Amino acid sequence: MKNLKFIVMLVVTTLTFVACKDSNAERQYAEVEAYESYIDSISNVGMQDVSDRWDDIETTVRNRRTAAEAQLNSITDDDKLRQQYEQKIYSTNERYEDFRRDVLSEREKMEATASTQSLRNSLFRGVTIGDDRNFDWVNKDNILSTYDYFVTTVSNNKDSYTREQWDEIKMLYEALDSRKNTVEKEGLTGEDNRKIAALKVKFAPMYTINRIEEKIKENNDSKE
Repeated sequence: MKNLKFIVMLVVTTLTFVACKDSNAERQYAEVEAYESYIDSISNVGMQDVSDRWDDIETTVRNRRTAAEAQLNSITDDDKLRQQYEQKIYSTNERYEDFRRDVLSEREKMEATASTQSLRNSLFRGVTIGDDRNFDWVNKDNILSTYDYFVTTVSNNKDSYTREQWDEIKMLYEALDSRKNTVEKEGLTGEDNRKIAALKVKFAPMYTINRIEEKIKENNDSKE
């Protein structure tokens, strides 16, 4: 009977020791687990939401990774478990870097899209031009003012446009020109047509010269 009680006490003591050890290990590596959990959580969030708060996310990732690595470096009593968590941190870092590249690539695309839309909005007063560059809204009554506003805006800002922006300006100009061919058949007056022709004469060399200058500048910058 005494032997049985002793065995029971020994088992309980052993289990308690193991449980305490596991609990201590969990506490010791809590920062590592928190770092991994955070990376998992942001990886499952929509790209737009992540992009909007990316600076805060990068700061949080840096802080959590630093805390995890510092906590891991302070533990020396279990080499096997330490190696396990070192691998966990390494794998988490790799997953984060892959995710980070995707986010930055997507942000670059969104910023380029926003920049292009801003350019379009600046060239056509009160009208939003989409990727289809639809000019069905242009008619015989507003086509002259549309050309005039477009060419005047480009002239006023010609020194600030990049080569990519000049390419977009050219495509918008060509789409407007294509619409003009239709409007001419709908009653465009001879006087308005002559004024539009003068604006086209003003635009053509302005585009050519400035686009070439930006291309040369771009090439020189790439060589430095």
